[in-house]
This record gives sequence, structure tokens and C-alpha cells, in this order.
Amino acid sequence: MIHSNSALVILILLISMLFWIYLKYKTRRISRYSRPLAILVMVSLAIAGGGIVSAQVTPNPAPLNNITSLPPVTPADATPANPPLLTAVAQPSNLTDFVDDQTALLKLGKALFWDMQLGSDGIQSCASCHFHAGVDNRSKNQISPGVLASLKDITFQVGGGANYQLTPADFPFHKLADPNSRKSTVISDTNDVASSQGVFYSVIKNTVPGQAVDSTTSEPDPDGFQVNGINVRRVEPRNTPTVINAIFNKLQFWDGRAKETFNGVNINGAADPSAKVYKAIKQNQLTAVSVSLNNSSLASLVTGPLLSPFETSANGRTLPEVGAKFLRKKGQKIKSLRPLGKQLVHQQDSVLGAESRFPQPGLKTASYDQLIRKAFKKEWWKSKSIIQVETNGTPTILAKNDDVNESEEGQTLPANQFSLRDWNFSLFSGLAMQKYMSTLVSDKTPFDQFQAGNTNALTAQEKSGLAVFVNNPANGGGNCNFCHTIPEFTSASLRRTAGVASTDSSDPLINNFTNGFIPNYGVRPALDDPGAGNTTTSLFKTPALRNIGLTAPYMHNGGMATLEQVVDFYNRGRGDDGGGVTPLNLTDAQKADLVAFLRNGLTDRRVLLEQEPFDHPQLFIPNGHPGNQSSVTASGNTNGTATATDQLVEIPAVGRNGVTTPQPNFLE
Repeated sequence: MIHSNSALVILILLISMLFWIYLKYKTRRISRYSRPLAILVMVSLAIAGGGIVSAQVTPNPAPLNNITSLPPVTPADATPANPPLLTAVAQPSNLTDFVDDQTALLKLGKALFWDMQLGSDGIQSCASCHFHAGVDNRSKNQISPGVLASLKDITFQVGGGANYQLTPADFPFHKLADPNSRKSTVISDTNDVASSQGVFYSVIKNTVPGQAVDSTTSEPDPDGFQVNGINVRRVEPRNTPTVINAIFNKLQFWDGRAKETFNGVNINGAADPSAKVYKAIKQNQLTAVSVSLNNSSLASLVTGPLLSPFETSANGRTLPEVGAKFLRKKGQKIKSLRPLGKQLVHQQDSVLGAESRFPQPGLKTASYDQLIRKAFKKEWWKSKSIIQVETNGTPTILAKNDDVNESEEGQTLPANQFSLRDWNFSLFSGLAMQKYMSTLVSDKTPFDQFQAGNTNALTAQEKSGLAVFVNNPANGGGNCNFCHTIPEFTSASLRRTAGVASTDSSDPLINNFTNGFIPNYGVRPALDDPGAGNTTTSLFKTPALRNIGLTAPYMHNGGMATLEQVVDFYNRGRGDDGGGVTPLNLTDAQKADLVAFLRNGLTDRRVLLEQEPFDHPQLFIPNGHPGNQSSVTASGNTNGTATATDQLVEIPAVGRNGVTTPQPNFLE
């Protein structure tokens, strides 16, 4: 597409040339040389005119100009009937107070996100649950038994035990004799959750500098993730949401607990005034400071999974300890952990390709320490002082004046002492991984092309499905846009909620409909999982729908395996929680059209084929354990309770050009 300013310049030049030809030849016949030139000019003029027409796009062609499923007006969205094209979210306004080099920050973030060394087990990375269209397509050992229920349930109902292989017949989790009627006979029902497996249950002893696997003690799993007394990998208690387009969310996680302001330490934002990082005012002087970065709920989010005993961490690990295992070196006579040291990096990786050591694993940059030094300003990592954590958990600053070396270099630090770089690892990892995830924007779907003016980007069936999506029931629609608001396809976006009361407050009532949270929307009773609510009112953030054709299973409990099941749920008036609303009464044809729009119209081909920016390093993911829910083989670990043998699956490294054959989706 020709940029409108460039096209205007071309048009002016062509008009001037045409006028010159007219003046030159107005009193004589145009020669055989000038006639082709004139034709060329006129053809070029027509082409330029077309270019200008295409550049001056007319957003929102029909049926978007007749939206009747409208969310309430908000301060930032006074005209919801006229949704804009998808636009980028601003980065933190004070990012340059911390970051020197954003290219290095992006490299650091992508490496950390995919690095298996991040987990306590040296296997589990952030990407382990977000490797397929930003989510997880595994189907073995993916059931959590209902540990968030008001009366914790550790009994597996789906499959009868942990390490079960899911099948299509297991879905939906709330089965009705007639899927079109919520009042029909209930065939089966469960509070189990289909989610993502993480780590084995263990308790941290300490992280070991330069060693990918933390020193831990394996203990009997308190939440029932065992087969015949052998621990299996734990499964998170809610379905894994996609990280693609998560940059558009005001809050992160289903319950919104990762706040929009990043305090540099944890998920709680401004609600935690005790959260402090350290800053080097002078070489020998550290000061505890509070930091605040806006537009940074993704940075807040990062600090959660790195310490979660379900996701990546042994119980009791701290982020300074994670930093210590990555960053200590030199005088301690240990080698630092090479970024992605257990994984291959494609030579054409869109971010890390120039750093690839292929066919050897890892990056050419030998340590995360070097990446942090390049990405961040010195006052956040360079100091000779040591931070010692006392037995009561409070930090004390120990001055070190041992020549020109920085903090830990030239010293052997005990487990309770940390360098400035170790201590501020939460700040570094949060901002770096946020930077990487901010690039994961899928704004080239057929819908986006259609909204920008290409009316042929959607098929006739997909256009009909879009009409169902944007219209209310009185106009033959499904009322989908009311909560899944275009163009982000969620009412919980930064754009929609700008100007709404800050969600950094610890007041749970802030998580309301105005901020994109839906009360009691019918999937499960609040007693099973209140989300951001309580035992009578469940509250969950409205998920975005882009690439939804690739991100099964669906809902916060993962209880639906197909889009057809999701549409049936809404069409019958929801109500799997015992409540319900007026049915939509869509016809079979309308339901099929809506599914076609969701499945095809919202899928970005770059996501499907893992093309830039959705390319990635190699990854080995746990896929349950050899055996089944009745029997597993012990791995032979010697650090306590027996753990099951892992069954690892390789996700190959992919470069910027992607793959020719897409990964299979859930249960394919």
C-alpha cells in the first residue's frame, strides 16, 4: 500500500508532467515519442489515484457501520459504534529512567521468556505454557482437580486421576442431553480444570550460581498430583490465557491480580507500598527506592509465575535467588548460565538470529549479566555493596571496598547475600519480558484487512458471522461485541478502560464490569472458583478472541474443547452455574457462520505459521509421564519423595519465515 503522503507527491509530479506535455505540444501533433509518454503519465496518474484511494482507507465497512451490540460508553470510548483499527499501546512513560538500549532489552526478554533454565527444575520456562499461539496445546496430564474451590477439591473426576490423556469425549465438562437447552438433563458435571502442567512439588533449599537446576527437597504433593505415591507434574488451577495481544490488557491473569503499574518487585502494583528495589547512588551507596511504571501490567505479571509452585518454581524461591543463579560468576570459580544454554536458536530468528551459536545451543553472548549491563542503566546493576537478607526477612546493606571489582565478583557470597544485579532481577526480567511480549501483536487477521477497507478479506459466510457477532439478539445477533469489544475483542483493554478508576487499588470492587470483568457469567458456580470475586459472585476478566481458532480449550476452566461448544453455551443462555439469561435463539446456520468468523476471520496467518514476530528458539516441554492415571514410572530422584519420569517433546527452533506445516491444535 502506498503511503498517503508519498502518493500525494507522486500525484502532483504526474499532474505537473502532464500539464508540461500539454503546453509543449498544444500547437502541434503529439509525436510518436510523446504519445506513449502521455499515455504512461495518464496510466501512472490512474495508478497513483488508486494508491491514494487505498491509502486513505475507510475503516469499518458494513456490517461494522451498523453495530447494535454496543458496550457502555466509557471516558476513553465515547463512540463504541465506531471502533478504531487496532493501535499499539504506549510503553511506560518513564522507561528511559531504567533502560539504556531497547534492542538489548528485547533480546534479553525473548531469551528469558523461552529459557528452560528459568525454572527450578531446569526445564520449565514461561514459554512451556505459551508455545502454541501463545497458549498450550498439550492434552496429557493437563487436569487440575479444583484446588481453588471454597472447599479445596483434590479429587480428579475427569479421567479418575492425574496424568490422564484427555479425549474429545471428555468435553464439554458440563454435558447436557440437549446442548441447545440449559434446562435439559445434565449428563455429567465437574469442577475439574483443563490447564497446563508445570513443576513437581518441591521446597527450595537454595539456587546454585551457574546451575540450571535449583537445590530442592521433593515432598508429597499437597494437592493430589500423585499416581501411586509418586509425584507427577502439577497442573495450574486455571486455563492458560494467551500472551499474544496481552499487551492490550489493562490487567493480567483471569482474576486481574497483575496490576497496571509495575512496582519493580511483584504483581501488586501501587497496592504494595513496601515493594522496593535498590539503586546505586554511588559505588558504595545503595538506596531502597519505590518505582512506578505505567502501562506495565505485563511486567507485573512476569513476577508471578517465576515464583509459582504450580508453574516454574520450587516453593519458597525468591526472585533475587533466581538472579543469583543466573548472574554470579568470576571469583566464585563458576561459569554463568549461558542464555538459552540448553536450546538451539535458529540462525534466522527475528530477534536472536545474530546471536545464534547453531549448531551449538545458546547465544553468543555468554551470560545474562552482559545482556543486563547493555540493556539497563548502571545505577540499577553496578555497585560494590551487598544486600544481606536477615533471618526475619529484612534486607541490610553491607559495604564492600575490595578494589575495583563489583559486588559479587572476587567474592564467594553465602546464600543470604545478593548483589545489586541479583536483587533487581525482578525489575530486569519484568521489563525485558514485557518488551518481548509487547511485540506479539496479531493485527493482520482477515478481519483487520476487512475493517481497513478490503471487503473481500472475509468470505460471505465469515461476513455473516461477523454480523452475528456485532448485532444484538433483536437484530439477529449474538451480542458478542458487548463484552468482546472490537478491535481488541475484549472490554478489558487499556483503550476501553482508560480513565476508569485505577485497578492498583487493593479494593476487590475495582474489578467490575467497567474494567472488563464479568460477574457470574455462567461457566461455574462461584464456590468452585470466585476469581476476583467471592463465594457468591465470581468475577473474571473478559478474554480477547484473536486467534481463538488456535487456542482451545476455552473458558477459565478449560471446560470446552471446540468453538461449537462455546457458541452452544452462549446460545442457550449460559447457565452452567445454575443461573442463566435469555437464550439467543440463533439458527444452526447463524451458529455455523459465527464459528467460521471466529475460527478463520480472527486468525493471523503469521501466528498459525510461527512467522516473525512469532518465531522462537527450540523448546523441550513435559508432556505428562510414561504410563497413565493408574501407573507411572519413578525417575529415580534422590532428593525426597519419588517423582515420575518425564516425557519430553521437542518444539523445534523456528526462524522469521516460520513453518510450512502448522502445529496441531488441542486434541488434534
